[in-house]
Amino acid sequence: MPSLKEIKTRIASVNSTRKITSAMKMVASSKLHHAQVMIENMLPYECELEHILKSFLASVPEVQTPFNVERKHIRRVALVVYSSNSSLCGGFNANILKMLQHAVEDYRTQGISDITVYPIGRKVAERVAKMGLPSAGDYLELAEKPSAVDCRDIAKRIAERFVEGEYDKVEMIYHHFKSAGSQILTRKTFLPIDISTELGRDNDRDLSSNIATAKAQEYLKKKGKSKERIVEEVVPLNDNFLVEPDLPTVLTQLIPKQLHLMLYTALLDSKASEHAARMVAMQTATDNADELLRELNLQYNKSRQQAITNELLDIVGGSVNN
Repeated sequence: MPSLKEIKTRIASVNSTRKITSAMKMVASSKLHHAQVMIENMLPYECELEHILKSFLASVPEVQTPFNVERKHIRRVALVVYSSNSSLCGGFNANILKMLQHAVEDYRTQGISDITVYPIGRKVAERVAKMGLPSAGDYLELAEKPSAVDCRDIAKRIAERFVEGEYDKVEMIYHHFKSAGSQILTRKTFLPIDISTELGRDNDRDLSSNIATAKAQEYLKKKGKSKERIVEEVVPLNDNFLVEPDLPTVLTQLIPKQLHLMLYTALLDSKASEHAARMVAMQTATDNADELLRELNLQYNKSRQQAITNELLDIVGGSVNN
């Protein structure tokens, strides 16, 4: 059995660690709220633009652009992968790296070896270097501070290379932020544009709360489906479009904006998911520290009581002998 001094030293150590994890949880919660506000401010514009573009492309079947025509033979692929620059966020980065590895192996089994990665985040950049895959640049700062301007430049660069034939397909790998307690690992096609996908399918985020404790998650799992939020139905647009000045001009304006917003939305999703995952991880660590402290305090009290009992027995035994 450890001595009282050893137990007391360990209690002090656990207390110190608990203060750190509790502070990190509060910081992550604050950053998560900021990330939720950014997504909430961007969503109305992004949703409406997606609705306009896809309704327009769907209602005019003869529209053929370099961005929505699927290539018959895929030889060159680009992957835009989002991770974080720092650790201590649970399985956030590990899941992204597993998905990246799976995507690369999937393409290689199809005979596709020309794979370029756009690593947004230090963790994925390090893994890309270890895997020996070609990297399209350094975007560590973008993972730390989301920038709409930088996302626009990346989207423009990818679109130009796609049109020129350097890429036959482009995919994004990121965490879709659904709620503070749920982040969905997503592998989504960036180019060519898929107009068959449901409009607004990625807009199911719950931005009203940042509560994601272990007890709350367990309660939701037992209860099953939570109450569905009431969503107003989007009024369908009139499909009788009058294009001015001409169709190519309109599409050259709409499509780059939509591609830019897809990258920026994925970046905001990834950033919010990182903060949510870190908040849950730090909350779990704090709860574990509380449990460990209870056990250590109990062990300390038992050892202290045992030491007092032994001293009393020695005193009583000595008095009897005398």
